[in-house]
Amino acid sequence: MNVLALNCGSSSVKFRLLAVEAGADVAGARALAGGLVDRLGPAAQLRFEAGGRSERDEAPVAAHADAVGRLLGWLAAGPDPIDAVGHRVVHGGARFASPTPIDDPVIRRIEELESLAPLHNRPSLAGVRACRDRLPAVPMVAVFDTAFHAGLPDRASRYAIPEDLARRHGIRRFGFHGISYAWATARAAALLGPLPAPPRLVVLHLGSGCSAAAIRGGVSVDTSMGFTPLEGLVMGTRSGDLDPALVGFLARAEGVDVAEVETWLNQRSGLLGLAGGSGDVRDLLAREGDDGRARLALDVFCHRARKYLGAYLAALEGADAVVFTGAMGARSPDIRARIVRGFEWCGLVLDDARNRLAREGEAVVSAPASQIRVLVIPADEERVIARETAACLAAVAANPAGPPGARGRAGHHKEPS
Repeated sequence: MNVLALNCGSSSVKFRLLAVEAGADVAGARALAGGLVDRLGPAAQLRFEAGGRSERDEAPVAAHADAVGRLLGWLAAGPDPIDAVGHRVVHGGARFASPTPIDDPVIRRIEELESLAPLHNRPSLAGVRACRDRLPAVPMVAVFDTAFHAGLPDRASRYAIPEDLARRHGIRRFGFHGISYAWATARAAALLGPLPAPPRLVVLHLGSGCSAAAIRGGVSVDTSMGFTPLEGLVMGTRSGDLDPALVGFLARAEGVDVAEVETWLNQRSGLLGLAGGSGDVRDLLAREGDDGRARLALDVFCHRARKYLGAYLAALEGADAVVFTGAMGARSPDIRARIVRGFEWCGLVLDDARNRLAREGEAVVSAPASQIRVLVIPADEERVIARETAACLAAVAANPAGPPGARGRAGHHKEPS
């Protein structure tokens, strides 16, 4: 089955067309085509690759639907058909605990969650609608970032708010970047080899959105993002952790409603708010030598990441590895070094030379004597999306009479209690 894995981020669209065999290992799918539309706007970067043909361009691509239209048109000119489409959807809430076939009711339910992930669910739905318009007969599956964290223990998933409010409104910590964590966990197990006990990992997904997770034996036991993707680490435009009283204070002080303050925290804060001009770490690293705001932004960013790293080492009672993933985590030796430097007290020692060389591909960047290994694992969410899509559709085919949500694990979704 040829599965188009579509990953609509806040400012980009990544895709991969993969030939997936039923039951095959996640790493075994054969890549037929792939690419990226990055930095959506008047000068978007387009990079498409398939076999012997490629396209690189800079062009105005205003919206996610336009980007999906461009990449579908490019794929249509190639020899490989699209048998199914898997869409990354960031927030599934309590309703969607695993991959789910997409139909009109599912789209409406995802729409209901847009306010909880405004930078991501809306782009994902734009991608879904663009694909349905152009590929009306092709089955599609939603693969949810929150599903990886669905089994968080109560001590990690609950907020200390009145029980009746939490139950009435379905409030809990959901966690995100789950598709990335699934890939990082699988690849870390392969790199670490056999261990005497289930592997304990602290994984840092660092990109325009950032989060951390404590993972034991492939299961998430805590994560930094919560009810929405706003909680946790400092991000490109999101504030991360802050005093919740600030929302009401700013609304009153500025004479605006709460929704406006939430927009500021999602779109005007984080590295962008601290540094001004750009929230991209690449730009800030280039500016920090003579720009105090850029230097402060990077200091705050790394300080927050170090706090979570230390907290999750405590939550796991030690770790076998610290894993860096996401675009920044995989490609920025400087950021990795700033985060882990000074953790020698717990047996975590970075190898500076190995770390400097690790910019593309998987790598072990800890010193040989380090008790906790440091791994660099580039994110490959598209492979996970393709595998989960194929598994979901196989489950549907095996039980075509079953209602959505009763077709085995791959197609299950549950209503909130």
